[in-house]
Amino acid sequence: MSALIEVLPLSFAFIFGMLVRQIGLPPLVGFLAAGFALNAYGPGLGLPDEAGPVLEHVAHMGVLLLLFTVGLKLKLKSLLQPVVLGGALLHFVFTTGVFALGILALTQLDRQTALLLGVALAFSSTVLAAKVLESKRELRAFHGRVAIGILIIQDLIALAVLSLAGGHTPSVWALGVFALPLLKPVLYWLMDVAGHEELLVLMGVILAVALGGLGFELVGLSPELGALVMGVLLAEHPRAQELSQALWGLKEILLIGFFLQIGMAGLPDAEALTFALVMALILPLKGLVFFFLLTLFRLRARNAFLGALSLTCYSEFGLIVAAGVLEEWLVPLAITVAVSFVVAAPLNRLAHPLFDRLETVLRRFESHTKHPDEQPVSLGRSDLLIMGMGRTGSAAYDFLAERKARVVGLDADPNKVGKHQKAGRRVVYADAEDIGFWHAIDISRIKAVILAMPEMEGKVMAARQLRRLGFGGPIVANTLYDDEAEILREAGADETYLTMTGAGIGLAEKTWEAFHPGKA
Repeated sequence: MSALIEVLPLSFAFIFGMLVRQIGLPPLVGFLAAGFALNAYGPGLGLPDEAGPVLEHVAHMGVLLLLFTVGLKLKLKSLLQPVVLGGALLHFVFTTGVFALGILALTQLDRQTALLLGVALAFSSTVLAAKVLESKRELRAFHGRVAIGILIIQDLIALAVLSLAGGHTPSVWALGVFALPLLKPVLYWLMDVAGHEELLVLMGVILAVALGGLGFELVGLSPELGALVMGVLLAEHPRAQELSQALWGLKEILLIGFFLQIGMAGLPDAEALTFALVMALILPLKGLVFFFLLTLFRLRARNAFLGALSLTCYSEFGLIVAAGVLEEWLVPLAITVAVSFVVAAPLNRLAHPLFDRLETVLRRFESHTKHPDEQPVSLGRSDLLIMGMGRTGSAAYDFLAERKARVVGLDADPNKVGKHQKAGRRVVYADAEDIGFWHAIDISRIKAVILAMPEMEGKVMAARQLRRLGFGGPIVANTLYDDEAEILREAGADETYLTMTGAGIGLAEKTWEAFHPGKA
């Protein structure tokens, strides 16, 4: 019987995930539907009562690992930007007020309950936004960093609300959190000795779940905040990205439990459904407020739109608030969060095409002063352009620079750009998926282009835009799979370089040189 605890949830998640994927929706929408189906039909199929607590435990671990990996990619200075602090605080105050007043006007609830519901609805989902941005490889893009920064500020506000509304205060030992940076040398040493395989994964889980999650909980702080802080402490380590990738598969499986858990929170009655549908109709208000606030802080329309769209959903933190101080509202809020996920997930998947259609209208709201996310309009006297300055792009840049080529690199990660500039490379911030960049850039001097971005969509768009601008030189792109290579050639690339095949050829060349010196 106990085997059904694993079999039924996993089977439902797989079946519903596959079904929604066939109609172009992300699998997480299917996982939410699977949760509701388990709630309705699970007991009849023999699902034990203890399945709920087990899923809750799995979901909790998944959320902790997600926030830990977000922390690995986060830089503290990104939280101190005016757009992050100002955007988060102004949005929270405005939307809390609007929701609370609206609930008071339409219901017979008392002021305190209406205010707490307004607070719960003001937050945006850290899990959904991080998941969506990560799937599109935009966590480190400018708009991704702003969105995650705002979400972290919101999470800190949520912790304060829970403490005040629930009458809980952190232990005096919570002050020890400020001494955690002193542990960085120890954590770095652990990273160095853990190797590259199972010990590295285990170390990441221990830091996220035990030291961060349980450790923070014992002193009266949020375990989610603890997991995030542990990740931030390791963010500057050279192998932080490797640790994030090592945890990827485990985190994805555990997060299925989170989406199932939301669906299993309870079956809605007519009032809960009505509340959720009304909140879904109001949901665009959150996105509009975020968009106007981000443009107020001088972001370009594109980054404001993409950042706002990733924040246009209700938050699982609303459920945490409800569980602590509004238990009778837990099911209506769970349905509301689930419906917002169903709406937001496909919209975020279509974010770039949506902006392309709305660009003319949205750009009217841009500030006329210099934007903090401004992109170049000229590449100077460079002959060679490399788009994407990760490990592949950096290696290509150094190879060409050693041969005295005039080369310039572009990347959508401002921190990465800064590191390259400090290392003496000519690299500038730009996002290849931004149509505004292609409208403004001058490529008249460029003779060849290397596409080394990690995401396939960006490479395809760059190849098409280069040809649309009349670029006649060679375009060379790296890829992992043969089917992607064909798509890139159709988009305009002249040559495609299969990364793993190239690595094999490189190894063979080195071996040949070792056996036959001077005959390479």
